Amino acid sequence: MLGGGSSVFLLSVTGQVEEAFFPDHDDLYCRLFWVYGQDWVVTAGQEEGVSQVSRKSLDSSGRLVWNFPLSITLKSTSPHGWPQLVVAVYGPDMLGNDVVRGYGAIHAPLAPGRHKAKIAMFVPESTSGLQSLAGWMLGRRPEFVDPRVVAKGEGRDVTRVRSQGHVTVVFNIVTKDMAKLGYDTSASPGTSSPQKRKDQQSKEEEGVKEAEGLEE
Repeated sequence: MLGGGSSVFLLSVTGQVEEAFFPDHDDLYCRLFWVYGQDWVVTAGQEEGVSQVSRKSLDSSGRLVWNFPLSITLKSTSPHGWPQLVVAVYGPDMLGNDVVRGYGAIHAPLAPGRHKAKIAMFVPESTSGLQSLAGWMLGRRPEFVDPRVVAKGEGRDVTRVRSQGHVTVVFNIVTKDMAKLGYDTSASPGTSSPQKRKDQQSKEEEGVKEAEGLEE
């Protein structure tokens, strides 16, 4: 955990959940959750949010536009538990019951700047046809008690899911003091976590030594 006098870096995330594509559903809204490790502390912004209900566009694209804003600032001493955005989409079924239409999660981009990402969504499925029929009749489809579980691995290996739709998100990333702690994210937007400059330099030096040994 963060302690007094500890050196920390800051991560600021703004942007918006732009739109979604669910060809078989309409009148949808989304709920947003930020999930992060225990070393992280929120200093400003919102950890959760609920968008307005959106209907499909009348053109052939069938987009559901939300343009729901994102704004959060966090600080940490370690990149472990890098923040993830969890998106849960809900809408009415044939009986008018509010049911989940998709879950998805994505890590906040590592490199500063503007990033656009597409989140593939999925929904849990019943383990049997009888449960599926009962859930449809009662308006109680399978769903997670806490949508934040999507960003974690515990118990996911025994969960049956089905892919369904996608959500488009735009991130604007600003970091501060990461270089002071030895982290360089400027050239690693596609890596899963920030890499330390010292580690990179040591690997390069080892590669040079191996190359020199081969030449001799």
